[in-house]
Amino acid sequence: MHRALGSETKQCPIRAKKKAGRDEGGNVKSYILRSLVLAAAALMLLAAPAASRVQIGISIRIGPPALPVYVQPVIPGPGYIWTPGYWAYGADGYYWVPGTWVLPPAPGLLWTPGYWGWNEGLYVWHAGYWGPHVGFYGGINYGFGYNGVGFWGGEWRGGTFFYNRAVCNVGGVHITNVYNRTVVVNRTVTNVSFNGGPGGIMARPNREDEIAARDRHIVATEAQVRHEHLAGADRNQWASVNHGRPAVAASPRPGMYSGRGVVAGGSRGPEGQPRPQGQPRPQGQFRPEGQPRSQGQPRPQGQFRPENQPRSQGQSRPQGQFRPEGQSRPQTQPKPKPENRPRPQGPSRPESKPKPQGQSKPEGKPHRN
Repeated sequence: MHRALGSETKQCPIRAKKKAGRDEGGNVKSYILRSLVLAAAALMLLAAPAASRVQIGISIRIGPPALPVYVQPVIPGPGYIWTPGYWAYGADGYYWVPGTWVLPPAPGLLWTPGYWGWNEGLYVWHAGYWGPHVGFYGGINYGFGYNGVGFWGGEWRGGTFFYNRAVCNVGGVHITNVYNRTVVVNRTVTNVSFNGGPGGIMARPNREDEIAARDRHIVATEAQVRHEHLAGADRNQWASVNHGRPAVAASPRPGMYSGRGVVAGGSRGPEGQPRPQGQPRPQGQFRPEGQPRSQGQPRPQGQFRPENQPRSQGQSRPQGQFRPEGQSRPQTQPKPKPENRPRPQGPSRPESKPKPQGQSKPEGKPHRN
């Protein structure tokens, strides 16, 4: 009896140890399993396209102001890519993040700007990103190549970025990798800064945008993040202070808010208001200052005069008037002769220089338009 009790007493600690070992082993396995699940979820989140990761929490009921009108600063050097300015939101409301030239994180990458989108009564911010293709940015016309769809300011050719000088301001900098391609926007250009909702841009992603959304994306660089933080810390950039005219609308480099090349914001550019010098035309037909006109490009209206056509002495042409192509010069109307005054007798004109009334110019001097 005592032996049985003693044996049972001796076996109790052994069973307790085995049970504790089994429990401890199960806890370790559960911990490892949970760690693997969390690691897999983190990898899936990192691998997801940046376009699908909207910044949660940045959604408000008041839409952003209109885009200000400003001049693009001169590019600081080769390799930089233009990133347009935008309205960000902070504790004190909207503030303007200046457009600036940025070095991409790697060759072959392009910048897709962020945009505000209307979603069930709220304005939600869709963050910008770097990728091999330019994706959907709400159809917002940020200018300087970002006309609402794609990017027309330049392109990668191998490991070198070539600039479209018809759009980008490359004047004053020695850059040989340039080309000239006129961009025409066949739609109404506005300064609206958000997509959807009342008064917003009614644009939807096209097939190319959907393909770009599946690319591997890279978030904004540290220089871009710091650039935005500095803008939020400057009261002059707040919309509540500048009323849509930020003190710094664009800068040559990220984080540069003073000094040479910094551009102040102009007006919000309502339709019919004159555009500041150097601002790209809404149709994309921008010619930087000092750049020669492309061959075959027509002169602006009001400055047209056919080549080799002499102007009459003492006769000035009204400003803005020119003769359409193919239209001949109107015939000269003879002056009426007074009936009560006889024509004085005088030497006749030389036969070599007759001037019949209503005759057009000699065929030896054609009009060239």
